[in-house]
Amino acid sequence: MALDLKEHFVKYEALVEMVDAIFSRVKTEYPKEVFCREKCSDCCYAIFDLTLIEALYIKDRFLKKFSGKPKNDLIEIADKTDRALARMKRDAFMEVRKGADELEIVGKMSMERVRCPLLGKDDLCVMYESRPITCRVYGIPTATAGKSHICGRTNFKQGEPYPTLNMDKIYTQLQLFSAQLIQDIHSTNIRMHEMLIPVSMALLTDFNEDYMGIKKNG
Repeated sequence: MALDLKEHFVKYEALVEMVDAIFSRVKTEYPKEVFCREKCSDCCYAIFDLTLIEALYIKDRFLKKFSGKPKNDLIEIADKTDRALARMKRDAFMEVRKGADELEIVGKMSMERVRCPLLGKDDLCVMYESRPITCRVYGIPTATAGKSHICGRTNFKQGEPYPTLNMDKIYTQLQLFSAQLIQDIHSTNIRMHEMLIPVSMALLTDFNEDYMGIKKNG
């Protein structure tokens, strides 16, 4: 990935720092409720996608951290994971086409468990320092589209009042970062910022100029 995205990554890292501060504050205020600890890998089996800025960031950090056999081994794992996710999404799409309730299918998908390709054999994230925002907030109460979410391993009680992180605002900011990036690189794919990319696909994708829709001189 030859693109220079440092300025965009700095903005993303500032958002990550803010999110980490929120998590730390909630953990300090509710030490008995927040269960997160080393080798608790519950969130590492959750299915979620990355915004474009997150996908570019994690791929950049992946290439800087790994090379040779370790890199190839992780790419192989990511490929297997991505194939499994593709099958699940295809099956879900077919169910909806046959008349199944879309919200019900989405709910079923959210309950599926797929091991993250970045989860090591020792149940530790091999890119913990660069993990996505979704991973960073998994152990505290969050809300998306007006619905609250809590990790099943925490001691937070559903329905009780707790500080809750509004993920819609976080996702909006990530989309804005992605849109600004697409504008700044003069991509012909003007709606590319709307992409949602699984971690596995982010590791497999070559985010080169052709992929990003950048016209070459001449």
